[in-house]
Amino acid sequence: MSDERTTPDPLVIRSLEFIGPMAEAGGWRPESTVPEIAFAGRSNVGKSSLLNKLVRRKALARVSKTPGRTREINFFLVNKRFVIADLPGYGYARISKERKQAWRPLIEGFLRDNPNLRGVALLLDARHDPTDDDRHMLDFLAEVGVPTMIVLTKIDKLRPAERLERIPALCAALSIDEDQLLTFSSRTGEGRDELAEAVVELCGAADDVSHADAQAMDDAHGEDEFGGDDSDDDSDEPDDLDDNGNDDDDVNSAARHS
Repeated sequence: MSDERTTPDPLVIRSLEFIGPMAEAGGWRPESTVPEIAFAGRSNVGKSSLLNKLVRRKALARVSKTPGRTREINFFLVNKRFVIADLPGYGYARISKERKQAWRPLIEGFLRDNPNLRGVALLLDARHDPTDDDRHMLDFLAEVGVPTMIVLTKIDKLRPAERLERIPALCAALSIDEDQLLTFSSRTGEGRDELAEAVVELCGAADDVSHADAQAMDDAHGEDEFGGDDSDDDSDEPDDLDDNGNDDDDVNSAARHS
């Protein structure tokens, strides 16, 4: 069966530009007068793969095999209409306490004192219950009052029967309705257009172009515009494991608010 689609693409990528990083709270950051949307989540949640799929590129956000490597907030100007802010992943157990403490004011300061911020996409791994880090981030975002959408990543890793049980369970754990979250797979592309539509709506950057025209633009633009040596768009970022090979979710949050 052909997967060609004729419905409008809610986010056609006409131009992408890396406009710089923010390395410390109160430090330099790119000037911006356009709306911004931030992407946050645990270090192994699949954020890089999601961003690459969202903008239909392979090298916008590098997919690292070492969670917790990103130390800065990276800013990307999309279509000269809005900015994607890629926040450092939180919650990786093997990152030093000093680095976690440095990330906390960076992330909190950006989220709290940003008049251009229109919303935050908080990514959660569909296979796991929300961790304390995730809950603290949700609480902080609620306190700040920034619009937040929950995105369940790696949804393709759940079998249909598991999915029917998992999504309601996660909604109950988060005290939200099912229509308040999005499901996403960087492998299959599920949820890409829904997420793109939500981003465009928050940022007021609508652009109606057919999928065929959008694909032609992407082919002409090239997938590796931003360079980088990691071209594995569908890489599955590893789970947090302790020294015994077990999931280690008992970690401190970089966005914990006291």
